Amino acid sequence: MKKAMKLPAAIVVLALLGFGNAAADSKVVAKVGEMEITTQELAFAESELSREFEQVPAEKRKAAILAALIDIKLLANKAAVEGLDEKDSFKARMAFVQSRNLHNLYFQETIVANVSDEEVRERFDKEIAAMPPETEVKARHILVASEEEAKAIVAELAQGKDFAELAKEKSTGPSGANGGDLGYFSKGQMVPEFEEAAFGLADGKFTTTPVKTQFGWHVILREGAREKPKPEFDQVKDQIRQVVYREKYFDLVKQAREETKVEILDEALKSAVEATTENTE
Repeated sequence: MKKAMKLPAAIVVLALLGFGNAAADSKVVAKVGEMEITTQELAFAESELSREFEQVPAEKRKAAILAALIDIKLLANKAAVEGLDEKDSFKARMAFVQSRNLHNLYFQETIVANVSDEEVRERFDKEIAAMPPETEVKARHILVASEEEAKAIVAELAQGKDFAELAKEKSTGPSGANGGDLGYFSKGQMVPEFEEAAFGLADGKFTTTPVKTQFGWHVILREGAREKPKPEFDQVKDQIRQVVYREKYFDLVKQAREETKVEILDEALKSAVEATTENTE
């Protein structure tokens, strides 16, 4: 009965583009010819290759990544011997990799490292204070295949039959075994016809006219209403932190754009980039 829940638009997670804090030490863990692999390089590899090795058991993952890193070193050495590192395409790729990693490091050290728990808490308090009160209702329902069946149930309820018992006996919905109990829900969580009927009832009343939805015919009992509880800090603090990161990131990029002239020479790309930039502001 419930529609897929949408997260609030403001709760958007900003990915760190694969950048992770590698171990600060540089203990040598393996050698490939004259090349050394340190704990720091292994930590970088774990960060970069984590998705490729996520199916490997945790206790075997580090060894598997080290084996992959050794393979990378072996073939990279052959590539260098053959002069592939002098190709323009390789240099262009390395320039991009350097820019991306400097971007990530700057974001990490300028923003991530400087967002305190107190700032996150302050932002949470601000968001909570701005949230308008929202009513949610508690309801039960009995779902059947035809209007005739639903009308017969309404008649039984009018004679004093217990709603929960009738739901257990006759409802075809998944909540039937639990007496038709749907718990509390707010507007936007149910299909429109069901929502309108449930919110239009008085507490303790049931629908005397069956309600038709895409799922069938419903008889709905509204048991009560309350103000929807607002989220606790610990439930959303990580999401709020990402919101702070995201806003600071876009402020940082905006400042950088104001400080440095940017020219896009391809007119079609220029228009597309400008439209994209406008949508993120």
